[in-house]
Amino acid sequence: MTSQATRHAELEAIDGILSDKVLTPEMREYPLSETVLYVTVEPCIMCASALRQLGIKEVFYGCENDRFGGCGSVLGVNNAATGGYCREEAIMILRRFYVTENVNAPVPKSKTNRVLKTEIVPKA
Repeated sequence: MTSQATRHAELEAIDGILSDKVLTPEMREYPLSETVLYVTVEPCIMCASALRQLGIKEVFYGCENDRFGGCGSVLGVNNAATGGYCREEAIMILRRFYVTENVNAPVPKSKTNRVLKTEIVPKA
């Protein structure tokens, strides 16, 4: 893993699987055809397309990506995806992450006025 903030988690997972000779002993047309991926947020359009092109068996995601979702929220690029898996937990994981300061950021933005919202509106 490269630990690069600009790399999407799905791309890191793909690289990890493809570079592991136990998980991928030989390259074939659809190397992820037996892989099931669980992610917190619906993959973006780019990642949903990459997962589809590699023939991923199935994707489970927690909450929708209303701005960039590639599994139905914005565009339906990958139909091998199921949303809402542990949705409330996924939302809280993201909220906790965004409330904290990023100590690795060049110039951290103050988040002292941020409040953790705990109410989750049911999906319509």
